[in-house]
Amino acid sequence: MKLLSIQFCNFRQFYGKTPRLILASGERNTTIFHGNNGSGKTSITNGFTWVLYEKFSAAFAAEDQLVNKRAIAETPLREPVECFVELHFEHGTILYRARRTCRAYATESGVETGDSLLNLQYAQEDGRWLLPREPAYDIIARILPESLHSYFFFDGERIEKLMRDDKRSELADATKALLGINAIDGGVRHLKEVRKSLENHLKGIGNPETKKFLKQKQDKEAKVDSLEKRNQQIEADLKHFGDKKHDLNRQLLELQGAENLQLQRTTLEKQNDDMVNRIQQTRAGLAEAIASKGYTVLLGDLTQGFRGWLSQRQETGELRRGIQRSFVEQLLNQERCICGAELHPGSPGFESVQKWTEKAAIADVEETAIRLSSQVDDIDSQAQEFCQTTQEHHQALIQLIEELSSVRNGLESVKDQLRSFPDQDIQNLQQQLDDLELRSSELNQELGANQQQRLNLQREITQLGKQVDQQQMNERKQLLAQRRIAKVVDAIERLQRIQENFEQRFRQSLEERIQALFRQISFTPYIPILNENYELSLIERTAGRDQVVAASTGENQILSLSFIGGIIDGVRSWSQRQVLVAPNSSTYPVVMDSPFGSLDEMYRRQVAKSIPQLANQLVVLVTKTQWRGEVEREMCDRIGQEYVLRYNSPKPDCDEDAIERFGVRYPLVCHSPNEFEYTEIVPVERGG
Repeated sequence: MKLLSIQFCNFRQFYGKTPRLILASGERNTTIFHGNNGSGKTSITNGFTWVLYEKFSAAFAAEDQLVNKRAIAETPLREPVECFVELHFEHGTILYRARRTCRAYATESGVETGDSLLNLQYAQEDGRWLLPREPAYDIIARILPESLHSYFFFDGERIEKLMRDDKRSELADATKALLGINAIDGGVRHLKEVRKSLENHLKGIGNPETKKFLKQKQDKEAKVDSLEKRNQQIEADLKHFGDKKHDLNRQLLELQGAENLQLQRTTLEKQNDDMVNRIQQTRAGLAEAIASKGYTVLLGDLTQGFRGWLSQRQETGELRRGIQRSFVEQLLNQERCICGAELHPGSPGFESVQKWTEKAAIADVEETAIRLSSQVDDIDSQAQEFCQTTQEHHQALIQLIEELSSVRNGLESVKDQLRSFPDQDIQNLQQQLDDLELRSSELNQELGANQQQRLNLQREITQLGKQVDQQQMNERKQLLAQRRIAKVVDAIERLQRIQENFEQRFRQSLEERIQALFRQISFTPYIPILNENYELSLIERTAGRDQVVAASTGENQILSLSFIGGIIDGVRSWSQRQVLVAPNSSTYPVVMDSPFGSLDEMYRRQVAKSIPQLANQLVVLVTKTQWRGEVEREMCDRIGQEYVLRYNSPKPDCDEDAIERFGVRYPLVCHSPNEFEYTEIVPVERGG
């Protein structure tokens, strides 16, 4: 999971919509939020967990009061106030947009808050946003399990509680889920359900309620008609927007000073469209190769077994070349040997020649085996070609995605130059283009969601239109179901053996990584140990004996950080070794609120130095005092994005505060221009 941006609207302290907050990645992978206590740092951390899991940290007070108080106060009674958090992230090559929304209503008796609603969409390189076919919670759980969220989004001042005894038993299931071992558990559970279904199938088939199904079919057909009309309107709007964009681009070309930038933009947009088409073609080629030749790589054991069987029969002399059986039978029918002697039935000569029919039959078998050997060679050749083809497609896909990213970065750079161009007319034209692109993107999202919903409805209509077989199963069906049950039981046993082996190897590797990270940060001689249940403890090895250590608060914090780092590093390395033809997606972020509060200077320095290396992305929320000194010195070279939380206090006698970054003074606390308290998020303009 790579976090791209987050945006808040009327969420806790944040009145109205905040800017879309871009989150750093790459070499400068750290994003810093500066804010005083009470300004909204904990709200930002919980914004991540709320949108993904609808979960909050222990330090998050008044969980039912999510909607901004000022927004509620300024809205008439019983009119809804919308609150949302929108998170854009990437996993593998897929973009995701997660948005959780809730609404509050001011009434005469108080404020009522409705349930939250999660909307998840995804998009590939063509930019079309679609609704996933499976539940949003299942997708998010597969990317980063809910049971592990507190290890990636956490309050640093309470991190040591992650290692307390009543939490350790959760590590097993959480780690297995992140690694994917739980996918095998899911497969086993599914197979058990299949077995139960097959057993029930033996008892008979129930009858459907035909009228009910017909009514559902008609209702769904009406929904399809409505979606088709809406999609036609969206297509018309998109064409209209495209014409307007073309006209605006022409105007930019005619303005003095912007023609070169506009030509660059046109060239880059053409390259972008070409890259998207080539990526789609490459994906189609990869799918075609897998569909037509993928089975060949599964036949290796069979082809090797055949060769062994043939070689063994040839070595023992069971198969040898000889005369054809048809030739011997011809001699017997003609009653004359090749030497000219007569072959009468019952004569010694006839019986002698007749014995050759058995030997000739063996020769026929050998000829057949030789022909099969040639076909087996062809299967192995096709398997090699398939592996080479898929590897070439995969490498081409990675290269194209990197080139597409470069082109889009260049395109965004040109747009930024037009947005800040000295000529106000050019800025206005670019702003109009930005607005059109945003509106087109929103329409594309709706169009993709409608198309996906339409496909789902059509599948349901087809299913409802089928007649249900009402006949009792015959003996043949029962026997078939019994054979299927036996195969399912065998598959369950095999999956369980695979899971056991896979888990043991990963747990040993994870323990070594945790120990290495703990030694890197801590100056104590203690050793982290991970048992077969993934329960983590700290031991001291004295005179060859291991004794469990009652770890201090600081040591538990370091142990927690080591566990998080070990999980990320271990899963990343493991996934890279196991991947076949899919791009690697084993990247994970860490969001930390006040990670240095209770640590001494030495640990603060070591943690500040180490945590940017633990994860692919790091988001740190700190107070001014937590940031100064060794923390700032150790982390400054890894910062890619930086923000200041400006708290507006309605108190007339509030003490104002500020922080200086790159020669610019940014207020942390200031007087509110009205009677409300609220927080603004201000981007830091980084120098040099």
